[in-house]
Amino acid sequence: MQQSIINNTYTTKKKNKLYRFVKIFKKDYQLWLISIPLIIWVLVFSYYPMYGVLMSFVNYIPGKAITDCEFVGLMHFRQFITSPEFSMVMRNTIAISGLNIIIGFPAPIILALLFNELKNLRFKKFIQTTSYLPHFISWVVTASIAFTIIGNEGLLNDILLSLGIIDKPISFLGTGKYFWGVITGLNIWKGVGWSSIIYLSAIAGVDKELYQAGAVDGLGRFGMIWHITLPGIRTTIILLLILGMGSLLNAGFEQQLLIGNPQTRQYYEVLDTYAYKYGIQLGNYSFATAIGLMKSVIGVTLVFTVNKIAKKYSDTSIV
Repeated sequence: MQQSIINNTYTTKKKNKLYRFVKIFKKDYQLWLISIPLIIWVLVFSYYPMYGVLMSFVNYIPGKAITDCEFVGLMHFRQFITSPEFSMVMRNTIAISGLNIIIGFPAPIILALLFNELKNLRFKKFIQTTSYLPHFISWVVTASIAFTIIGNEGLLNDILLSLGIIDKPISFLGTGKYFWGVITGLNIWKGVGWSSIIYLSAIAGVDKELYQAGAVDGLGRFGMIWHITLPGIRTTIILLLILGMGSLLNAGFEQQLLIGNPQTRQYYEVLDTYAYKYGIQLGNYSFATAIGLMKSVIGVTLVFTVNKIAKKYSDTSIV
């Protein structure tokens, strides 16, 4: 009897969900029809390839169906976790990603606030456009610029030598202890202008009457930023921080391969470069897939964890 009641309750809830979905679909059917091509694109290019994650649980042989390969369970995950370089790779990944979040996340917010304070529109547009340009420069060109400026025979060393500050060139790109700072600086330089666009859009949506009220109350520029602008874009900041936590283990790939060298390997080797070198290049595709799957699972877990914390303490979340 009790089991029958539970089954009836479950069936009723299922019917209610289906009814609500049909009701929403009928109400916004035009929007759903327009979205069909996008939904198909996502299913084909985002969800269908997820079938490949099965490769991390088998000994994959190229040209052979994944389901026909030998099942090995978590062997590739254990192989990576127990490898001698696991701690070094994770340390570099977390350190570089952590610096990108700690320093790189506030940077576009600060830049957007500074842009918002500019009153000369022509100068403001020029500076904004200039700040966006590095985003469109490839990492190959960025690496060349880095070697030109901070290489052993770069511009920075020439200036320091001419001023008598140093006696011999400093190997900024050949010394491991400088690598994290160099890569963080390049990441910020390349992305800060582009990332500030969304904050500028959020600032534009802040009610102008609040600034007028703040001026009447005697708030200066800093006071308006602290009490009006930042609270006005707080939701945007929190949402982007939640989404950004999902990429905590995405410490880069191209920049490490282009700027790193054997002398700095102990500081530049991250998950993506390690999977590429010891997985894809050696034909061990299952090992590389296992590393990628582990990284994705940790990223999704971080997103949901930070989202739950943000929802509890700030009533802001992505779901």
